[in-house]
Amino acid sequence: MFIARGYQDRILTESEIRDLCCEGLSKLDLAGNRVLVLIPDSTRTAPIPLFFRLLGERLLGSLQRLDFIIALGTHPPMSEEAIDKLVGTTAAERKVRYPGVSIFNHAWGDPDALAQIGTISAEEIASLSGNLMREEVAVTLNRRIFDYDRLVIIGPTFPHEIVGFSGGNKYFFPGISGPDVVNFTHWLGAVITNPVVNGTKDTPVRKVIDRAASMIPVPRFCFSFVASREGLNGLFIGTPEEAFSAAADLSSKVHIVYAERPFRKVLSIAPEMYDDLWVGAKCMYKLEPVVADGGELIIYAPHITEVSYTHGKFLDEIGYHTRDYFLKQMDKFSHVPRAIIAHSTHLKGLGTYEEGVEKPRINVVLATGIPEERCRRINLGYRDPKSIDPNEWQNREDESILCVPHAGEILYRLA
Repeated sequence: MFIARGYQDRILTESEIRDLCCEGLSKLDLAGNRVLVLIPDSTRTAPIPLFFRLLGERLLGSLQRLDFIIALGTHPPMSEEAIDKLVGTTAAERKVRYPGVSIFNHAWGDPDALAQIGTISAEEIASLSGNLMREEVAVTLNRRIFDYDRLVIIGPTFPHEIVGFSGGNKYFFPGISGPDVVNFTHWLGAVITNPVVNGTKDTPVRKVIDRAASMIPVPRFCFSFVASREGLNGLFIGTPEEAFSAAADLSSKVHIVYAERPFRKVLSIAPEMYDDLWVGAKCMYKLEPVVADGGELIIYAPHITEVSYTHGKFLDEIGYHTRDYFLKQMDKFSHVPRAIIAHSTHLKGLGTYEEGVEKPRINVVLATGIPEERCRRINLGYRDPKSIDPNEWQNREDESILCVPHAGEILYRLA
């Protein structure tokens, strides 16, 4: 069963989305099943309230059980108030209209919440990674999956710095997985580098994620959509692999902008949905390819006051550096989870490290609520956000200045 509808030049109507969802759900024949739905957290543009309502209307009463789990990866758990906002209800409404429906946070750091479902051998990792890595990887997943008959992914597909495009089986790994796969895949993506991976459909990281997902003993289905702030350009329903593939093809047309030349200055304006630099760093990932050598990228986010609510301690220790800075002295950082090192390199960008001297390709500057002293200490530039009027940065491409509002989801590449 595969259902697809997508357009580069228009948005699906709510009626079209409803009809597609109903068709997909009817073909899945979920009556009497226990169903666990994987959804993103609030750091993604996605009409989760619409899908939550549609699933409730269509499935409640016919299922033995309907629950949701937020595929946090290593993001902080969401409060009950935040969860209600995510799914578009109030606490009272959720209790009345969706009785018996539970919404869980993924607990990636709790060993008791995880179960190992398999192992990818070192030899297979070498094959999947193109011989970039050769190590055994334990495949762990949230053990709640064993309480259900079907697993259904509902989420968007965008260009992504680690895996190429988000969506599909990424909702399992790292969405609801344990730290082993998270650390391995993030570091593999970092070694390949963001400009090479981001917006590339078939990557070694995607191969590893799909291989890990093949070990899941519960049937998997996926509603993968291509979203913008205006609505959905496309909706694809099928296996995680086929739904992702079609969504990535459309995303490559909708979510990638090609520039004729690089810019010496880029102002990347973070949306409010990025509440720390860990997620706000996407404003760098999506724009790094169009910053000229020696140029400057400013992340403008006065509302961001924290480096990472989850990983800040490690990032304060190691700071932000180029990939080669870490590759040439990995023993020094063996105690640091590699997903954190990967984030560090992705935000700092490409560069070299020779004879103890690090030379980043571009200068990354924070114009956020993070104090100047801390920015300098973690090896990033600082600019007082009060000194920036975003309106003054608009429409200056002829001066080699680019201003990008609501940055972080649209990938910019050189033509």
